[in-house]
Amino acid sequence: MGRRASDVLVVGGGVVGLTAAWRALVAGARVTVLDPAPGDGATRAAAGMLAPVGEAGFGQEPLARLGVASLALWPRFAAELERAASLPPGAVGLETTGTLVLAYDADDVAALRRLLDLHRAWGLPSHEIGTDAARRLEPAVGPRVTGAARAPGDHQVDPRAVHRALAVVVGSSPRATLVPRAATALTWARGAVTGARDDAGAEHRAGLVVLAAGHASGALHPDAPTRPVPGTALRLETAADLLAGHVVRGHVQGRPVYVVPRRPGADGRREVVVGATSDEREDSRTRSGDVFALLRDARALLPALDEATFVEATTRPRPGSPDGAPVLGEAAEGLLLATGHHRNGVLLTPLTAAVVDDALGATSPSASLSASPSASPCAGPATDALVAAALDAAARHARPGRFTARRTAHPEGAPA
Repeated sequence: MGRRASDVLVVGGGVVGLTAAWRALVAGARVTVLDPAPGDGATRAAAGMLAPVGEAGFGQEPLARLGVASLALWPRFAAELERAASLPPGAVGLETTGTLVLAYDADDVAALRRLLDLHRAWGLPSHEIGTDAARRLEPAVGPRVTGAARAPGDHQVDPRAVHRALAVVVGSSPRATLVPRAATALTWARGAVTGARDDAGAEHRAGLVVLAAGHASGALHPDAPTRPVPGTALRLETAADLLAGHVVRGHVQGRPVYVVPRRPGADGRREVVVGATSDEREDSRTRSGDVFALLRDARALLPALDEATFVEATTRPRPGSPDGAPVLGEAAEGLLLATGHHRNGVLLTPLTAAVVDDALGATSPSASLSASPSASPCAGPATDALVAAALDAAARHARPGRFTARRTAHPEGAPA
């Protein structure tokens, strides 16, 4: 079959893959993106919580440090993307109102306090506030909620809006080609990756392949040991005044649930995302029991959701990794891995962009921000090589890009 050559081939067209494509365009590269349905994987179901504190669990300090560092990059990343896509400020839905953490019963309160103790030990910003204070922030908090805390630095963004913006930037560039096919194999020559073959038999050659195919990455390279972890999220619609607008997450009799209210639209209606299940299974069906369980627990915390209109239930496989951490970095000559983000793909997108920029020798949207370990609220010894390498990449972008010969006079981040 035919051969097509580019500087960078990105396998995967979700938020992570299109971010890699955008950063390659900024570096002056010719880019091909290979995906049969861009944005219809984990990106489609994602709620967009930027919650390194809320997601921090016992034994996960390195991952928490990555999340905190990437969260610090989100404001600059969002602004750069909006400018590149010719969108108004705020178009990708970055909201910085913090997160309310609720506990339904006494056992949930005890578990919450154990987590708050862990956060204090790691220097993460969270604190108990009590239910009266919680109801002042969010009057819709239900009467049976018995404990509350606040994570003031945990925020949200709209992943679908982010993906739409990335699609505009990449799709409008004459140096970018989007191919609606699935990669079936990487191609090799003398120990180096030279491209990929698609499901129509066409070979796509490139100087660098970025493997960002989510859970499917593991089938293409053994150093990307990803697996599908299906999760279901719901989308509701409410009147703008039904909720105050804070992200709410909590536990109901030990079961985690979150509620993410978007900014109201011009019609006075608000999208609300409720999620999410997470289980190890082979299929990605939306099961009626999962929909019931999510609605049951969400309304236990916020009974006003009974008045919401049900819009959509979406189940997609997240890309899990053996230790829950993303799989980032060079795996072979000509191959960069950007996968395995599990529940944190949206949160870790700016930091992944910095890793891609570092591989291309380009300038990151994070270049003026410090993401070094010493600047992180989780500061401490680098206990994981990935943490050290990723944070270093996010902080170091001084050398010229590999593809500067093809740069144009367009402003940084704008499609050429």
